[in-house]
Amino acid sequence: MLSYLLRKLLLGVPVLFGVTIIVFAIAHAMPGDAVLAMITAEAPSSEELIAMRRGELGLDQPLYIQYLNWIGEILHGNLGRSFVNGRGVAAIIGERLPMTLELMGVALLAAFVIGTTLGVISALRQYRLTDYSLTLGGFVGVSIPDFFMGLLLVYVFALELRWLPSSGISTAGDSFSIADNLRHLILPAAALALFRAAIFMRYARAGMLEVLNQSYMRTAKAKGLRPSIIVLRHGLRNALIPLVTVFGLALPTLFGGSVVIETIFQWPGIGLMFIDAVVNRDSPVIMGYVLITAIIVMLANLATDLAYSVLDPRVSYD
Repeated sequence: MLSYLLRKLLLGVPVLFGVTIIVFAIAHAMPGDAVLAMITAEAPSSEELIAMRRGELGLDQPLYIQYLNWIGEILHGNLGRSFVNGRGVAAIIGERLPMTLELMGVALLAAFVIGTTLGVISALRQYRLTDYSLTLGGFVGVSIPDFFMGLLLVYVFALELRWLPSSGISTAGDSFSIADNLRHLILPAAALALFRAAIFMRYARAGMLEVLNQSYMRTAKAKGLRPSIIVLRHGLRNALIPLVTVFGLALPTLFGGSVVIETIFQWPGIGLMFIDAVVNRDSPVIMGYVLITAIIVMLANLATDLAYSVLDPRVSYD
């Protein structure tokens, strides 16, 4: 197992190197000028001022020198400095990342629990009204994009019913509390979770239907075991194996969805930070966001591989 982990980590090095090249090229090919975006109407631009700012930011150097300087920063544990405020990108991401992980973690956990539960119920009630209703609901769920679901939830629960707040992580002017934070978390987490819960439900239903027809399930029934033990101990564990892949694949799309959802709900995570960086042409922040996202996705894929060996003893990486 340890040797497999080391191989996976070593194979990830050239992947991350390729990511740095691609994101650097894209960030510097973006339309607009970071220096001109920083100069406001109160500070009239001039050729001398623009040239001075380019020199301060290192933008007057050749692209390959800028890339090597950035790689040098990464190797020293830094991600460069923001063009806008001069702060370290690693510090900026470190402040925002916990909020994004809170949102994504709650959304992914809720989607997995709800989707798996409904999928198992649908499989156990195959070709009945419950099955048809849940299947129809699943098709509706996967047909609604995150941004529309977010806007719909805001309109219904924040504007019309006024049950939940529409933006932020806490009530302005009040001291931070976990209960208040959870109230603000419900709508953005639900907007991210509903689409993915529908996907988990469809895969859980298919996996459970396949497992129910296996010989070991009939043997468990013949032994006189309780239906709950048969479903949970013998059926669900084997039905979860294909869901592990779906769980791992959901993480990259969750990062993409969090950018939109954090913007709609003004949730101060790295997704909202990324949008602000794009608007301000803040290349170091953009590159840092993509690099951190790539690292998290790679670690998630590694965790997915390890989960296979836990759920299925036949899978071995020795």
